Amino acid sequence: MDFPAFLDQLWLARIPLLKGLGVSISISFLSIVVGTVLGVFVGLALTYGYRPVQWIVRGYTDFIRGTPVLVLVLASYYVLSTVGIDLGPFQAGILALSIFCSSHVGELVRGALQAIPKGQTEAAKAIGLTFSQTFVDVLGPQALRQALPAWVNTAAEMVKASTLLSIIGVAELLLRTQEQISRSFMSLEFYFFAGFLYFVINYSIERFGRYVERKTAVPS
Repeated sequence: MDFPAFLDQLWLARIPLLKGLGVSISISFLSIVVGTVLGVFVGLALTYGYRPVQWIVRGYTDFIRGTPVLVLVLASYYVLSTVGIDLGPFQAGILALSIFCSSHVGELVRGALQAIPKGQTEAAKAIGLTFSQTFVDVLGPQALRQALPAWVNTAAEMVKASTLLSIIGVAELLLRTQEQISRSFMSLEFYFFAGFLYFVINYSIERFGRYVERKTAVPS
């Protein structure tokens, strides 16, 4: 590895790589946020929905969880266009990753809610709380503490899955890295550098999860 030569090439490629990093962070952030919000509703439907609703949502989660992310990405970009829904690569990528994230978060929420003793829900009803008040004030905080570690893993998976969007032309970090490799032929060096940047993103998510976990922990 010619380290000085790599630093020279890295400096020349700094602007495209920074733009690619920004796109990767934007896609990951939006997909995690949208997927988490949708996943909460999926988890509520699986836990408290009427039986037909539970069947429909269960079919949705099982189908999405059993489908490779790459297939969802390609379907969002190419299949939707055949029915008149034209999405750009960026929008299609966010749609695919958000849907995939929502199915996983939905299962996390369902498991966390079902782990809470039913007596707490009954006590909330007894004092006149509505379902939304019960979820926000009683069930939600407890479910958050239980689901948080697994949610961090899901969020990290979304960051890694964002690399698949290069196949539909999203100029994220991996695609920008490959462009620089084709120009400089320093594949090992640039791939290591890209891997380091992905590690930094996922490590930041992990630290954020630890921070929220400390803030929501029940004092002993």
